[in-house]
Amino acid sequence: MARVLVTGSTDGIGLETAAQLLRLGHDVVLHARSTARAAAAGLPGVPTVVGDLASLAETKALARDAGVYDVVVHNAGIGGQDERQVTGDGLERTFQVNTLAPYVLTALMPRPARLIYLSSGLESVGVADLADLQYERKPWHGMQAYSDSKLHDVALAFAVARLWPQVRSNAVDPGWIRTKLGGPSATDGLPEGAETQVWLATADDPAAAVTGRYFKRRTDLKANPAAYDRSVQDGLLAACEALSGVKLTS
Repeated sequence: MARVLVTGSTDGIGLETAAQLLRLGHDVVLHARSTARAAAAGLPGVPTVVGDLASLAETKALARDAGVYDVVVHNAGIGGQDERQVTGDGLERTFQVNTLAPYVLTALMPRPARLIYLSSGLESVGVADLADLQYERKPWHGMQAYSDSKLHDVALAFAVARLWPQVRSNAVDPGWIRTKLGGPSATDGLPEGAETQVWLATADDPAAAVTGRYFKRRTDLKANPAAYDRSVQDGLLAACEALSGVKLTS
């Protein structure tokens, strides 16, 4: 039995991931961005930790207080925003929630045996613009900012795999899933959207016992070439460290 934290797990793919893990007999902890969302979580009685990933202080507190896990599934994220929004930390919201928060949690939490970062097929059109990660100078484009953040997540997974060889660190494209983020026209249901994360979190067969890979439907795919670029990985880590004050140690 593994102890697993699934971030952003009060609904959607995160909730389905947690539910599948529970049915397999694992010890699961949910994560909500607020106490109100924790109270409304769809798995009553399952322990839930709270922390708003749009706040550096709350993200750091979550990392400090959440506990020790065998597996962390970095599922939480937001979609493309119509307008550029700045958080209370003065950071662009999509970047802070989708990229910086999983970096901070990874850097500060005790190292698990397995890390899984939820990406998107849109990472393929993401751009690793290290000079303007937060759209401070270039025109705002919400879906491009989302795509960029999903590329960042893959690059983060690969960087962690390189720096922490004892940890299995992989990224997953869940597919186009019918959720609030995916919308009603999406092609696949929640079970398909969670299956690969659950497999990576629990399986020990050779196909799952790997690190630094990008999966969809348990298939090892090629990610955006930028994600494999060590200069991109290192530049992203350096930017996240400068913005958060938190260093990812090797």
